[in-house]
Amino acid sequence: MDTTMMYNGSLTAEQFLFYEIRIVSKQYLEGKSIDEIVEVIKYDNLFQYPTERKISKLARACHRRILALDNDKLVYELANAPVEVAKQINLYAMMRYNRLVREFMTSLIGEKYRQHDFSYSRKDINVFFSRLREQNDNIATWSEQTIAKLKQVLTKCLIETEMLDNVRACELNPIFISAELENGIRENNDLTALAAFNCFR
Repeated sequence: MDTTMMYNGSLTAEQFLFYEIRIVSKQYLEGKSIDEIVEVIKYDNLFQYPTERKISKLARACHRRILALDNDKLVYELANAPVEVAKQINLYAMMRYNRLVREFMTSLIGEKYRQHDFSYSRKDINVFFSRLREQNDNIATWSEQTIAKLKQVLTKCLIETEMLDNVRACELNPIFISAELENGIRENNDLTALAAFNCFR
């Protein structure tokens, strides 16, 4: 992960995109370029969106996450593994691609897992964003609406990966990292990411 990477708020539009990234990763594994992937998705209506307006943008976002994984075994698992395994890998791909997701998952969620502190509240995510705004001029300019949307998306990531039961949950679930993801993270020598998945071995 490149820590010089800019923070960006693109997550407000891109979200978790699990269904979409499964489709894009299967096409990617067939050796198609991103332009070919977009054409196939549009032609066969693979995303099943009511219009084509967002297809190209979101398919390209998925493709960037796949490239950020930088690990063909993880891309294969993203396309083919059981849903709960692939969802963890998608979250890791988001961490590799988006600095905001990375810091949220390692500095907040990972630290809670490290300390066996499973409490989780709106206050935790508010403090996380307050700290980022103090430290980063770019984030300080983001609107309250953008910040609120990012909080929603990050919370949804926790629910999708079963770290939280629902939006009102006040406790993190002590999840187990999938073997496929743990092996991929170790192959990438990206060990600081393990904490986000409650892995300290």
